[in-house]
Amino acid sequence: MPNSNRQEPVFELIKSMSKAEKRNFKLYATRLSGNQDAKFLMLFDVFDALDEYDEGRILKKCPVKKEQLPNMKAHLYKQILVSMRLLNTQKNTGMQLREQIDFAQILYNKGHYRQSFKLLEKAREIAAAHECHMLELEIIDFQKNIETLRIDRAMTDHSAQISREAERLCTTVSRTNELSNISVQLYGLYLKLGYVRSEKDLKLVTRYFKPRLDKYSRQKLSFTENIYYCQSRAWYNYILHNFRISYRYACKWIDLYEKMPHMKTAMYDNYLKGYSRLMEGLFFMGKYRKYAEVFEKLSEEREAIAGINRNAATLYDMLYYYQLLNLHLFEGNFREGTRIIEKAEAFITDHADYIDLHHKMLFYYKFACMYFGNDDYRKCIDYLQRIISTRDPQVRRDLQCYARILNLIASYEAGIDYNIDYQIKAVYAFLVKMNDLHHVQQEMILFLKRLNTYYHSDFRQELKNLYERLLPYTSHPYERRTFYYLDIMAWLESKIKGTSVADIVRKKWEKAVAE
Repeated sequence: MPNSNRQEPVFELIKSMSKAEKRNFKLYATRLSGNQDAKFLMLFDVFDALDEYDEGRILKKCPVKKEQLPNMKAHLYKQILVSMRLLNTQKNTGMQLREQIDFAQILYNKGHYRQSFKLLEKAREIAAAHECHMLELEIIDFQKNIETLRIDRAMTDHSAQISREAERLCTTVSRTNELSNISVQLYGLYLKLGYVRSEKDLKLVTRYFKPRLDKYSRQKLSFTENIYYCQSRAWYNYILHNFRISYRYACKWIDLYEKMPHMKTAMYDNYLKGYSRLMEGLFFMGKYRKYAEVFEKLSEEREAIAGINRNAATLYDMLYYYQLLNLHLFEGNFREGTRIIEKAEAFITDHADYIDLHHKMLFYYKFACMYFGNDDYRKCIDYLQRIISTRDPQVRRDLQCYARILNLIASYEAGIDYNIDYQIKAVYAFLVKMNDLHHVQQEMILFLKRLNTYYHSDFRQELKNLYERLLPYTSHPYERRTFYYLDIMAWLESKIKGTSVADIVRKKWEKAVAE
C-alpha cells in the first residue's frame, strides 16, 4: 500500500491513474449529456494538468469558490473511485463477489428470493474456489436469512448443509486469523530487532511462537491456512538463523501457488513475499547456482505479476532490484552492481510514496555495501548516513547499528579519520543503548580504536590477529549474525593479502559455483 505524505488524496489519486483509467473516467463522468460541463470534470482536468498541488492556481482555472472546493474534491474523489471500480471489477475476484452480493440484495429487496438465492449460490462457489472465506461466510449468512423467508420445502433442504458449512468456515477463518497473526508478529519482531542476538532472545521467541505453531498440521489446513503456516515457519526459522529450514518452508510456500496458479494473481503480494524468503535463504546459505536459477524464474514472472495492477508492479520491481543487487554482491561484481544502483535509486525516487522506510533502509544498506566493495568509500558513507540519520530508532535497529560500524570502516578507508575517536565513542554508546554490543562488535571497535597506535610494520600482523580472533565467531549460534550484515572477513583478508575485496568475494563465488 502507498505511504502518502501529501495532503490531497484526490490529487494523489489522479496522478496515480493510468491513461486507460483517465479515459474510462471521462466516459463514465460524461455518460449523461448534462455532465459534460460539470464542475467536477473541470476540476479533474485542472488537477491532471498540474505537477504539484497548488490551490491558488486551481481556483483561478476552475469556476469554483474556495468554500466549495472541499465538497467538490470529495465528490470528484468518489466519482473517480466508482469509475475505477467498474473498470477493475472483472480483474478482481473479491470485487466480483461483492458485486454479486449487491445484485442479490437488490433481488432480495424486490422479493425475488429464489433468484437471489441462486445468485448467491454461484457466488459462493467462486468464493470457495478462491478461498475468500470472509465473503463466503457473508454469502452463507445472507442465504440463511433467505431460508427463513422461503416456504417451498424443496428450497429449505439446504438449511442443514448451509449451517454445517458456516461452522466449518468459522473454524477455518479462526485458524487463518491466528496463523496470519503469528506471521505478522514475527515480521514485526524482525523489523524491530532482526535476528536473535542471544540465548535470551532465542528463549523469548521459541517459548512464545513454537507452541502456537506446533499445534498445527499442514495436512489438515486449507490453501490460505497453509500459506500463512509456511510463512510463519519461514519467518520463525529465518529469525533463528535456521536458513536451511526457512528455505524449505519458503519452497513449500511457493509450491502451494504452483499447484493452484489462479491464486497467484489473487494473492500476488504473498506470492512475492515467498520468493523473497526463498532467495534470502539461498543467499545466506551461499547456494549461488540455485539462487541464480530462482532469480531467472522470478524474472520470467514479471509480465504476469506486473500486469495485475500498479501495486503488483511496484512490489515486483522492488523485489527484483533488491535480489539483482544481491546477485552482484554474491558474484563480487561490484562495478557492474554500482550501475544497477542508478536504476534502483531512480525506482525508489519515482515510487517514494509507495516504499516504506524499512525497504528504503534495506536498499541504502545494499547500495553502501556495493560501493564499499567497489572501493568508493565516500559514496558508501553517503548511503550509510541516510540510515544513521533515521529518526525512528525502533525501525531495523540492527541495520542502524551495523550501518554505524561499516561507516567507521569506510571512514578509515576513505582517510576521513580526523575525528575517528569521537565516532568510535558515539558508535559504542549507540550499540550499548540498542543492547547490541556483542563480542564481534567489541573486537571490531577495539581494533579501530587502536589503529593510530599500531606501527606500520606491525599492521598486517594485527589484521591477522583480528582475523584469527573473529574466525571462531563465524559459526557461533548468535555472533555469526554480524557476518550476515558485514563481510568483515573478506575485508580483513583483502587487507592481509594486499588485494581488493572484490577479488576475495569473487573467489568465494567461484568456489560456490563449483560446488
